[in-house]
Amino acid sequence: MNNLAIDMKDIVKKFGAVVASDHVNFQVEKGEIHALLGENGAGKSTIMSMLSGIYRADSGSIFINGCLTNIRSPKESMELGIGMVHQNFRLVETLTAVENIILGEKGSTWRGANRMKKKTKEIEELAERYGLTFPSSVPVWQLSVGEQQRVEIVKTLYRGAEIIIFDEPTSVLTPLEVDQLFKTMAELKHHGKTMIITTHKLKEVMAISDRISVMRKGRMIVQTLKEDTTIQELANLMVGQEFNEGVPIESIPAGRPIIEVRDLFIATKEHNNAINRIDFTINEHEIVGIAGVAGNGQKELAESLTGLIPWTSGEIIFNNEKITAPKVKDLIDKGIAHIPENRMKSGLAGSLGIVDNLLMKSYRSTERGRFGLINKKATNQWAQQLVEQFDVRTPDLISPVGQLSGGNQQKLLFAREVDLKPKLMIAVHPTQGLDVGAARAVHELLIQLRAAGSGVLLISEDLDEIMQLSDRILVLFNGQINGIINRGQAKKEAIGQLMAGLSRKDEAVYESKIVI
Repeated sequence: MNNLAIDMKDIVKKFGAVVASDHVNFQVEKGEIHALLGENGAGKSTIMSMLSGIYRADSGSIFINGCLTNIRSPKESMELGIGMVHQNFRLVETLTAVENIILGEKGSTWRGANRMKKKTKEIEELAERYGLTFPSSVPVWQLSVGEQQRVEIVKTLYRGAEIIIFDEPTSVLTPLEVDQLFKTMAELKHHGKTMIITTHKLKEVMAISDRISVMRKGRMIVQTLKEDTTIQELANLMVGQEFNEGVPIESIPAGRPIIEVRDLFIATKEHNNAINRIDFTINEHEIVGIAGVAGNGQKELAESLTGLIPWTSGEIIFNNEKITAPKVKDLIDKGIAHIPENRMKSGLAGSLGIVDNLLMKSYRSTERGRFGLINKKATNQWAQQLVEQFDVRTPDLISPVGQLSGGNQQKLLFAREVDLKPKLMIAVHPTQGLDVGAARAVHELLIQLRAAGSGVLLISEDLDEIMQLSDRILVLFNGQINGIINRGQAKKEAIGQLMAGLSRKDEAVYESKIVI
């Protein structure tokens, strides 16, 4: 008897000269949680996209529950019982959870009171059955990130999914929400659902999966039971060589203050108190981490410190100089570098080549040219040196950066910012979506900046990253600092509690050296 929910045989997919899937064989058993691992560009997203109907295989066969299929669209994938919970939720924020779940359903535009009451009851009962409760009748934007993810899961179940693909499902969750998600996945497995999880977090893979597949350079390298492998072995398989994830950090005394933030208050159209009167300092030779669930003021803080939005009140002292009415160019000239949250939306121009993207902040400098004219030969040599120094893997200097892998895009962005020799680096989610090798390269760059005397403000929702790199950790909740923790002085659970808005008196896992 065939116990395979998915059986992909000799799958080939090419994009021009690039072979994204090279005769891949991938099997998932019914009722299991299967982790699919690989570096950026390894081909795992291509495989998932073919299962969900976004791409079509050039050759090979796909069997779903033992039946040969020809998946030509997301609609056909859904009809086969395949659902996908995307990393970036596919929800309309102004609609309620119920409206999002029935959106696109025949007759869903008719909002008769009786019909909506019936649908709401049906969806609430479905959510309750799987332990996925959420406020069903409030706008989605009012829900927490974890609740929004539950809406996405219920949406797939409502549409009949027996196979659910989770794309980087824990990237924006607190530790408590991760625990809840894993309980949900265990409950779904208990009800016979089959799940595939793509992630870069190997500890989570070992915590939740039954079997694990590893891809590298478009090929399937191994499929194994969780019990038959280790985190170290998986990391080695992903990168193709011996790999050590942790980056050693030298103990260096902090230097003089680089930036002092005093009584900072930021009000925006969306949030009246996005940042609510906070104080902190970043010194030379110091990485200060900002931990918090998305939407608690991190975005506004980063944008104000880089000149993208004004602050409402308070003051910022940078390099012993009070900053007033700053412009982005002024802050760049003063020595503030910025790695934005979305590298392709705010950091790089995907349609332009390497040279043009590297020039974006230095084209006015005398090193790049004079009298408004770029010295093309010298600039190309400079760009090539940065590409080699930062190991940016690109076919040439003119190929659109949008065609590079995420890791190479991030290294290019760091090359441009580090070349400015900044006094302060503001790095927002610098390794989000990157594989273990690319993430390690980013960590090494941040540590090198710290060693050279720069200060780093690291904003991340990855607690392992925050705890590994930060000399001090500030936890933001509702725009306020809910806790300040020194390196090595708190458990991961403690930071998670602070991120959820609890204080020291609410949880016994805190250690005596935490300052609240």
